[in-house]
Amino acid sequence: MHETNIKHIDISIIVPILNEENNLFQLHSRLKSVLNKINKVYEIIFVNDGSTDNSFNILKEQSFDCSKTYYINLSRNFGHQIAVSAGLEYCNGNCAVIIDGDLQDPPEVIEQLYNEYSKGFHVVYAKRIKREGETFLKKITAKWFYRILDKMVPFQIPLDTGDFRILDRKLINALNKMPEQNKFIRGQVAWLGFKSSEILYERNKREHGKSGYSYSKMMILAVDAITGFSDKPLRLVSRIGFLISLLSFFVILFAIFSHFILKQTITGWTSLIISSMFLGGIQLFSIGIICEYLARINRDVKNRPLYIIDETNIN
Repeated sequence: MHETNIKHIDISIIVPILNEENNLFQLHSRLKSVLNKINKVYEIIFVNDGSTDNSFNILKEQSFDCSKTYYINLSRNFGHQIAVSAGLEYCNGNCAVIIDGDLQDPPEVIEQLYNEYSKGFHVVYAKRIKREGETFLKKITAKWFYRILDKMVPFQIPLDTGDFRILDRKLINALNKMPEQNKFIRGQVAWLGFKSSEILYERNKREHGKSGYSYSKMMILAVDAITGFSDKPLRLVSRIGFLISLLSFFVILFAIFSHFILKQTITGWTSLIISSMFLGGIQLFSIGIICEYLARINRDVKNRPLYIIDETNIN
């Protein structure tokens, strides 16, 4: 059973898992190898986020074989960000590394992260300089997302970085106090503003299985990121409303001028339909943005648990 509450842990490794049965043995072996090389007291915490394959049984076997390996089995799939949050809440290290279980982020980079962290930084990001095995569309949409988000939030979010990073205990404690349901951890870390650094690495292609991040999930994450840290979409809605009202006012003036001065009445079914559809589209778009913010408020005020644990070997 887990005993880190009564002994010192230098570094925790948090690994969210979703259907990674073909990667777990290699992942666990490589993690132990690099951690033994660092030569610090460590723990590895796997968070099973509702896997439907044999991942959980493999995690249990690995925890029996290695006294420094632990698992948290969530009752269903709560999502990547919440699985990471569960690991952060239960880890006991002076620092923690977040790494995905698909082996695209090489475990060997952890040594570089820890060495940079040891220089006195509170967070060290792993910045991707190359992304193998990903489509052009995924690469370009990710690039646009980070740059658009950087323009929308009032603080700087490191470009081209995922959740692969090392966090100091001070920062972990601060993250655990953030109660919002719609998690965007890389945004929360940047918002905290602690002393940071980065190391560069090349991201590998996925060896087995397929990515759990579909385009729809990426879109949801993007919406959570923007609505969670920026109110610019709401300002955009109000400005669009003002501009359309101003435009409508000038159209009314022109219609009056045309009718009484030019003696020409503006007619046309096509122009009427086009203007109605345009205004209807703008209204639905504006309502949609407002509803995204209302949905976040609704989820937060319910105050439901962020996740439910079905089984764990952590005391």
